[in-house]
Parts: sequence; structure tokens; C-alpha cells
Amino acid sequence: MKLIDKIVSFFKDIKTKRQNSLKISKRQSKLSYNNLNTYRNFKDVKVEIEKRYNILTFIVILILFVLVIFLFFIQIVGKEKYEAELETLTQTTVDGETAPRGRIYDRNMNLIVDNVPTKVIYYKKPSNVTTKEEMSVAYKLTEMIDIDYSSLSDNDLRDFWIKNNKKKARAKITDEEWKQLDERKITNDDIYNLELERITPEELAVYTETDKKAAYIYKLMNTGYSYDEKVLKGENVSDEEYALISENLTDLKGVGTKLDWERTYPYGSVFRTILGNVSNSKSGIPAELKDYYLEKGYSLDDRVGTSYLEYQYEDILRGKKNKYQVLNDGSYKLIEEGKRGQDIVLTIDIELQKAVEEMLTEEVLQASSEANTEYYDHSFVIVTNPKTGEVLAMAGKQVKEVDGEKVVVDYTPGALTSPVVMGSVVKGASQIVGYNTGALKIGEVRYDNCVKIAATPEKCSWKKLGKLNDITALAYSSNTYQYYTAINVGKGKYEYNKPLSIDTAAFDTYRNTFAEFGLGVKTGIDLPLESTGYKGTSKQPGHLLDFSIGQYDNYTPIQLAQYIDTIADNGNRKQLYLLKGFYEDGQLTNETEPKTLNTVDTKPEYLERVKEGFKAVLEYGTGAGYIDLSYKPAGKTGTSQSFVDTNGDGVVDKETITTTFAAYAPYDDPKVAFTIISPNISVPDGSTSHQSAINKRLAQRVSQKYFEIYK
Repeated sequence: MKLIDKIVSFFKDIKTKRQNSLKISKRQSKLSYNNLNTYRNFKDVKVEIEKRYNILTFIVILILFVLVIFLFFIQIVGKEKYEAELETLTQTTVDGETAPRGRIYDRNMNLIVDNVPTKVIYYKKPSNVTTKEEMSVAYKLTEMIDIDYSSLSDNDLRDFWIKNNKKKARAKITDEEWKQLDERKITNDDIYNLELERITPEELAVYTETDKKAAYIYKLMNTGYSYDEKVLKGENVSDEEYALISENLTDLKGVGTKLDWERTYPYGSVFRTILGNVSNSKSGIPAELKDYYLEKGYSLDDRVGTSYLEYQYEDILRGKKNKYQVLNDGSYKLIEEGKRGQDIVLTIDIELQKAVEEMLTEEVLQASSEANTEYYDHSFVIVTNPKTGEVLAMAGKQVKEVDGEKVVVDYTPGALTSPVVMGSVVKGASQIVGYNTGALKIGEVRYDNCVKIAATPEKCSWKKLGKLNDITALAYSSNTYQYYTAINVGKGKYEYNKPLSIDTAAFDTYRNTFAEFGLGVKTGIDLPLESTGYKGTSKQPGHLLDFSIGQYDNYTPIQLAQYIDTIADNGNRKQLYLLKGFYEDGQLTNETEPKTLNTVDTKPEYLERVKEGFKAVLEYGTGAGYIDLSYKPAGKTGTSQSFVDTNGDGVVDKETITTTFAAYAPYDDPKVAFTIISPNISVPDGSTSHQSAINKRLAQRVSQKYFEIYK
């Protein structure tokens, strides 16, 4: 209120001064002017000034009144509210440990990733702790816990010796070297390195196994940032160790015990790679992901998803930490309770996935033992729902030789990242290009003759196939039928063994249509890594012919899966996905809606014609016997020339044969699609012409298993 009194007094002084000024002015005016009219004018001015002063005074009083009301509401009415806000702004809060992550289920609600509690013994450096005190704690711990110290290095032990023998260590430095340090010719690090070098083997020989164990524990206590919790033992902590440490915490300054969590996998290694990994409590955020996670508000010691689904759905799976208020006495008060992360449901059928992986493991081992497979080492199988884009199973298995024995390892990520020469399996898309451009007519008959461009080898089908139409050309996988279509698309005029000129825009025509089927573009699958494949750069006429039979651009296995899905679903390219929804209160919620990325720009009758050809492939063509006809299958086989680098010099130097297969069933109402790829399954110039039938065996077994599950 003193402020208000001063303001009122200030304006009273102004008023008095103005009144005095007016009186003086009046007297002066009377003395200076005798004219009555002049005096009246002066009187009018005085009235105007008084009027304006009164208005100004009113405004000031109104402002003061509003200010008083405002202060009343702040200090009286809203006192508790603003005090609470002040406390919130000034209090210090800290987060607790990383909360357990959400669980992961398969499409049938089978639990495939869970959390299990684990006991942890840790150390957090107290303020003002001395090296001597830390070493004392380290020696006490040697008697309480069993710890593997085999990774203790010679330098670690030498560092421990220096910490224990500071005077002896300093004595190893000459006066000249100390002088150089003073003159800044060498650094403290140089002095330390000299001390390390000059420790003799005899000085280290006095250390017993207990000393080495203490040295290792001391190293763990001082690794990383000083304010971080250092995990001394986070695995295989026995109940006895945990209890013993917990009972003696008062004698173990800075040491603590807690319950942490680890991911567990009820189905073992099944789909394990794609499920992804989570960093552990000891390492926290990996260095390569540090910037990414710190920008999202994480702490360095947080446990995070580091690969595939755990990384892809980190924001959903991550738990919410406990939040504590730091009180004046240094203790903590829980102000916000944390909770486990959100559970998710995958599109994967874990039982089907398990069966596919077992079959694939058996088949790649068998194939690698067959004749003419010296450059073969892996195959892929993908099972999808063509109407939704759901991935029901996805696996890749690779054979490696370890200590003279063949072992099978997971190679599923290669389905997204390893481009393959697909071969004739893509001829369905090639035929659509022909129909769309008028280069091919429905029912058009051609003879399967070899094509020869000047100065190039003949291009033929796998055998003389005779008279073919567009259906039988697909059924028997004629190359030359597609060559003639490609020449027409390129507006070329073909003569045997003559030069061929084409409109190079034909490459774009093919690629644009192939992309509508999912070939050469990303499928949109919800995983962090996906390749677009390999795109050739040459525009030679012969390469356009190669393109039309799947022998030029390379595509990934997952792209081929989207391609066969698109044909099965009448030209609708569905985005492939693995997240089916969330698991809440015992049921599936927030289910992912299927997403159509595009629809192939063609006429329905053209797609139907391709589907008729694919049906013929499985009934009597190159795919006969691949899938039981009772399942009403339709699909396409593929065989392509591929190449490998046999000596690791970065240059492909050996021609091989890759086999592919893609199919769906039933052809009149597709519910499932199968994609099978076996790169480098044989060599054309081998000692035998044998070619493994691994794709056929896998198609038979996988399709039979699917229809056993989904009768």
C-alpha cells in the first residue's frame, strides 16, 4: 500500500504545481493584457487543462483499482495454486530405473517375448569417496560375490598397482621428466604412461587371485561416468550373494542391490532376429544410437530397443519410469509411479513360423549336401495374407562351416536387404506391360524361337517350346515370348542377327509397371531396414530383353512377396506389416488397418489373364507338383542366371543359377501367398547338371503345414 500512497502523493504534487502555475500565468496575463477577450480565452484554456487532468486522474485510479483486484486474486484467492506451481518449478526430480518393456504376442495371443526379474549388484560413487575407501570396498566384495575377472588386462592390473603404490609410482619418474612436465613439454598422461611402463613383472607378481579379483571390481567401479550406476554383477546373481550384499550395505559404501529385468523368449530362437534386441543395464544406450535417443529425451543409462521390432516400436514398448522428488535431506519421495510398457500383437503365427524355420533348416542342410551346390548357402520363405499385407511367417536360413561341421544360422534379415536376380517369376508383371502398351494381345500366338541380336549370343528359352499363346507362355515359362513383347514395347524392328534399335523409354515403362507390383520399391514393411534392390544403368536393347524375363534389375525377397500378393489381390498393392495391434485387458485393440499403397494401372481382364496363366503353371506347367492341387494354387516359378564373388575380391567371377517361386491359394479366393527363394543353388558349368529341388520341397511342406493350421 506504500506504493499506492506514493503514487497518489505524486499526482497531488503535480496538481498543486499546475494550480500555482496557472495563478502565476493569470497574474502575468492580467498585467500584460487589458483586453477582456484575451482573458476569457485564457480562462477557457484553464478549464480544458483541468478537464484533462481529471480524466488522467480517473484513468490512473482505475488502473490502481484493477491492480489491487489482481493482487487480491493472486495473494488471497489463488495462493494455494501459485504456491503449488512455485514448488513444481523449484523442486528437483529424478527418474528411477528403466521400467520393464511391453510384452510381445503372436496373432493367436501366444506370448513370444516377456520380462523376467533379475538380481543386480551395482555401485554408485558417493561424494567425497577416496580411492582407499573404494579399494577397501572392492576387497570386501571379493569375499561376498563370485565374479569372472578373466577380462582383466595387464594394464588394468598396472593401474591398480599405481593406485595402491602412489609414492613408488612417482619415484619411477626422473627429475628431468618432472621438469619437462612443469615446462609443459609433456603431459600428466605421459607421466602416467611412463609409470605404467616402468612397473616391473616382479612388482605385479605379488598380486594373488584375490588381488586380481579386487582389481577387476575396482575397474568396474570406475568405468564410465562417475555419476552413473556401475553394474558389478548383473547376471547369475545367487540368492546367497544378493542377501549377503543387502545385509552389509552399511559396510559397503556406494554398493547397492536392486531387481532389474531381462527379456525372455518362450519360443527360444524362433523369429528371434526380427524380434530384435534391447540394450542391457550395464551398457545403456549403444554409442551408435546415442544421438538418436538423447534427442528423444532418454538418459545414457536407459535400456532401449537396438534392432528390428524392439527398435521399430520402442515408443510403444518402452516402460514409464518412476519419478521421484529430491527432498532437502537428500532422500527421495515417489511423486509419479512408473508402469510397464504397452504390449503389442504381431501378425506372425508363431507355430507356423516355428514349423517354417524347422523345415528351412532341414532343407538348406540337405541342399548344401547335394551335387552342384558348392556356391549355395541360404534360402528364404515368406508367408503372407495377400488381402491384408500381414506377414504370417518370414524366415531365412544360412549354412556355414564351423570347425569342419555345417551349422545353420538365421539369415531372416536378408529377406529385406539382399537383392536377388528373380528370373521368370516376374513375367506376370512383364505381361501386364505388354497388354497395357498394346505390345501383346490377349490370346496372341507366337513360336518359341531363339532371338539373336547382332554381335550378341542367342537368347532362348530353357528348351524349344513351340507354338504358345499368352497363357501357355506363362505356364511353360517361355523367354522368347517375353522378348518379342519387349521389342514391341521398345518400338523396335527385329531381324535375326541384325542390329536392334529401341526406344530406351521402354525401360521406364517396364520399371514403372513393376513398381506398381512392388518390384524395385520399398514395401513399407514396419522394420527399420529395407533395401530397394539393384537397378541396372545400361540402356542396351539386349538388356531390355533381359529385364522382361527378370534377368536385369534385382529385387529383394520381401518385394517378391508383395508382388505375388498384388496379383492375388486383383492388382491392389498392400503395405506389408508385422504389427497387428495392441494387447489390452486380455484382448486385441487398435488393430492395424490394411493399407493399399496403389492399384496396378491396367484392365481387370489383363490381370485375369495373368492369373489364368499362373493357375496353369501349377496345374501342368513348370510348377506342377509344387503345391497340392486340392488347395487350388496359382503361381510362378523362376530360374535366373546370377553371379558370385568366389574369392572375396569384390568382383563377381562365377555364374550360378538362382531359383525362385511365388504362389497363392485358393486361386478363386486367395487367403495365403508363399514366396520361396534359393540363390546360387547350382552352377551351369558344373561336373553335373543336377539342380536341387529345394524350392519344390519347401513349397510342398510349407503349404501343407499352412493348410493343416488354417483348415
